[in-house]
Amino acid sequence: MTPVSGTGERPNASRDHGGGLDDAVALFGGRREDWLDLSTGINPVPYPVSKLPDDVWTALPDRAAVDALIAAARAIWSVPDSAEVLPAPGLSSLIARLPHLLSPTSVQIPGPTYNEHAAAFKNAGWEVTDADADAQVLVHPNNPTGRWWSTQDLVAGLRIIDESFCEVRPDRSLVAEAAKPDTLILKSFGKFWGLAGLRLGFAIGDPKLIDQMREALGPWPVSGPALEIGAKALADTAWAQETRIRLSEDAARLDALMLTAGARSVGGTALFRLFEVADASAWQERFAAGRVWTRVFPYSGTWLRLGLPAPDRWDQFQAAL
Repeated sequence: MTPVSGTGERPNASRDHGGGLDDAVALFGGRREDWLDLSTGINPVPYPVSKLPDDVWTALPDRAAVDALIAAARAIWSVPDSAEVLPAPGLSSLIARLPHLLSPTSVQIPGPTYNEHAAAFKNAGWEVTDADADAQVLVHPNNPTGRWWSTQDLVAGLRIIDESFCEVRPDRSLVAEAAKPDTLILKSFGKFWGLAGLRLGFAIGDPKLIDQMREALGPWPVSGPALEIGAKALADTAWAQETRIRLSEDAARLDALMLTAGARSVGGTALFRLFEVADASAWQERFAAGRVWTRVFPYSGTWLRLGLPAPDRWDQFQAAL
């Protein structure tokens, strides 16, 4: 977690993340329901979940439910026929397991980026570097900078492409690369569809690698409710298109407000924005006084990342600003 000036450092500084609203309450007071959490890049208007059939709670997930989810994933992401799709209980579970399934060597992870990739490879005995290596992990678009990569950047023998935030620009996806050997595309469900608590993620790519990951996850890795909700949400292309338009408009609105307040936009996506300010910790404390939680980074004293407020929470954001 990241340090907050005047309060000491919160634990686990090497693997800081957004979220952690309990920490904000402990540091700055108030009730959890008072807070507007903008420290993550999760869509604040989640996919609407209707009443679920009773048997998704009471029965072990059936093959038909898994097949329906995979078919929906193949359709929305235009997955190549030669690539396999593996649903998992959250993308984090795949990130943590993958390095342990391969023989340790060296992996290139250009930073700064989402830090769980480096942590997972280090824990499995890999050398993590910014230089060319036997394997590489590219976060596409990058978190927090929003950088987009291209096929020319894929130079290692083993390529892992994390597209957690790519749903805002599906035209820029590199999923076509999943048809190539030793390539995996990782997809998050919780961010764009706003249902992070459902814990659903996907690996797409080389059947040999997918088989290894499937064995590591064991039987019934994805819950019945997640299979049901995921299949419906992925198939709802009209909702996805409307959401992309709203997110783009809200991101522009956020940029304009922050620019007026003296910040400079330096990157991000339509789900989160990255700003440069004079003192990021001071800005975080200023927002916290208005019960708005933001993201700062241990490697930068000037970067501040903000997610998007829900439609009924803009007034709170502007008051804190």
